[in-house]
Parts: sequence; structure tokens; C-alpha cells
Amino acid sequence: MGAVCAAAVLGLVTGCSSGEGGSGPASSPTSASASASASPSGTGTGGAPAEVRVAGTLTEDLESPWGVAALPGGDLLVASRDERTITRVDTKTGKKTPVGEVPGVVPGGEGGLLGLAVRDGLVYAYFTAESDNRIVRMPYGGGSTDRLGAPEVVLSGIPKGNVHNGGRIAFGPDGMLYAGTGERGETGLAQNLESLGGKILRMTPEGKPAPGNPFPGSLVYSYGHRNVQGLAWDTDGRLWAAEFGQNTWDELNLIQPGKNYGWPQVEGSSDVSDFVNPVAEWKTDEASPSGIAYAEGAIWMAGLRGERLWRIPLSGAERAGEPEAFLVEEYGRLRTVLAAGDGRLWLTTSETDSRGTPGPGDDKILRLEVR
Repeated sequence: MGAVCAAAVLGLVTGCSSGEGGSGPASSPTSASASASASPSGTGTGGAPAEVRVAGTLTEDLESPWGVAALPGGDLLVASRDERTITRVDTKTGKKTPVGEVPGVVPGGEGGLLGLAVRDGLVYAYFTAESDNRIVRMPYGGGSTDRLGAPEVVLSGIPKGNVHNGGRIAFGPDGMLYAGTGERGETGLAQNLESLGGKILRMTPEGKPAPGNPFPGSLVYSYGHRNVQGLAWDTDGRLWAAEFGQNTWDELNLIQPGKNYGWPQVEGSSDVSDFVNPVAEWKTDEASPSGIAYAEGAIWMAGLRGERLWRIPLSGAERAGEPEAFLVEEYGRLRTVLAAGDGRLWLTTSETDSRGTPGPGDDKILRLEVR
């Protein structure tokens, strides 16, 4: 499946944390990652060519965009991490319409207004508050002139920090709400089943433990994660997740309920049978992954520090070939990728998140055509 690498045990990990792709140097691993070509096309499943074409810019001049969710009619809602606001973007014209500010958001470091999800006339938002990270939901009619209603707390008590706040939320094919969380830099939380930090959570739309969760009465779906910011399901309903490594290996994982993904004892692959190994892994300067999406038989993964879009071809529950890199250093830091159907993706840049170098028009949403 992937390249075999040595486990990075916490006590041996040194240097600064990669966080969301800071400028600190990555360590030099002793074995190769699942490397890939940085050319605009490569070889995908069964030798078929993989191509990515930037068909245009949908909109620009966004401020610290983070979460993106599609409305039933196809338009997008975009969260501004630092401005605390949600903006509607018309996917035909690119017109931006503010729909409201989310009360209670306290931006700082990697925290603020993060992931978004939409269901049954409600907008769900994951954000950093004064004392914790939490999920709220707000009524929203979905019309071009509608505004967000008052928030209702769905879940509170997710550990917050200056770093590693997780933040991605999404509804699965089972109708349950999933959330990727971080361990706020307190590594032991990832292994503590009593903590919501360093986990993937699965809950009802009302924030209760979902039926069938692996630990009775608990929201915890999987654990041993460092900082999960990517969630996506393939066409067979399998859940995939991307997470930041410290300074050695970033990961793409196939998520199995109740399983332990190793952090902080392990970073990347290991021979420890208690831990699930990643399906693919990268040196942190090649990825620092945030959002992911499934389209055209592959996971597409946005890289912050890596400043590239990764394609990981799949065959069922396994990788079908080597990951491929696209758009390398062409658009800067990349935050969120969203499938739009018919071989199309929406991709947001992340140059205004305090760690980038904004250029004219940043930040943008790009229209991509892929195969």
C-alpha cells in the first residue's frame, strides 16, 4: 500500500509543531513518504491520466476563509475564521452576500469560526468560544436575502487552544453529524476517551451520541488523533480523514469506529498492532492537510504548508496508486476543497490566515475540473 516508515514516538519527537503549516523547518525522515509528481497531470488508477484544470476564479477578496458548505441550490456558504461572519457566494456569478455574524466566536491563533455544514434549513458551525470549541446551529431560509437566525448550542466542551482546534464538521450518509477535533497541544487528550479532544466525534443533529457509536453513551467515534481538519465519504460510505502530523508525517486515514490512530505514541505508520496505520502519509512541508473531498475515484486533499492539491486514488478501502500533487506553489496555501459534481471541485486559498503572503485578490475560491 504505502511506503513503510518508522514510527515517531512522542518522546523522540523534537522541534516545533507544524500546526497548520507554520514556517518552521520539517524534520528529515529516514524513509521516503508517499511522494508524487508535481506536474499538472500524472497516472491514476489503472494507468488512466489524471488531470486538474483551473477553469476560473469564482470569487475573490475573501478574508480568512475556512469552512465552506453547499446550499441545496448549489450556492456556497463561506465562514471567515477571523471576521466571525458567514457569506453566501452565488456559484453562477460569484456575487458575495453577507448572511450574518456568528455570536460568541473568539478568534485567536488557529481558532475562530471554522467548519460549516447545512441540513434541513439549519446552518451548523464549529467555532472557538471563550472557554471551549463548540458546535451551534442557526436557522437560515436559504434565499439570497435571508439572514442567519439565533444560534442554538448543539455541543460544547470541546477543548480549545491557540493551536490544534480541529474544526471540520460534515453530515455523513447515515444522517449523523461528524466533527474532527484537535488536542489543543495537550497531547494526552488524544488517548483519553473521557475528553472530546483529538477525536472524530459522531452525533445526532441535536448533539447526542449517535446510535451505534463504538463506546456506549459517548460521542467518540475514533481516537488517537492530533488535529483532524478533513472529513469525506467515498461512494461506498467509507469515512476518510486527514490530519496534521507534528514535524514528520501528515496522514490520510480510513476511519474505523472505535479504533485508535496512535497519537501521541505514533506519528505516521508503525508496527504497533494497537494502532491503525494511515493509508497515505507525507512529510509536513509537502502537505499540512486541511480539507478533503471525494470525487472521480479519489480523495482530493488541500495542503497549507505544502501549497498544493493532492490526489489519492482509491480502490475500495485501499490506495490504488501513488498520490499526485497539483497546483504546486501556484496559488499559495490551500484550505478547503468541496466536490461540486460532474468532475468539478471548489478550492479555497488560505493566504489571509496570518501565515500566508497575500497577493492581489486573496483569498479566492477556484473552479477546478478534475479527472
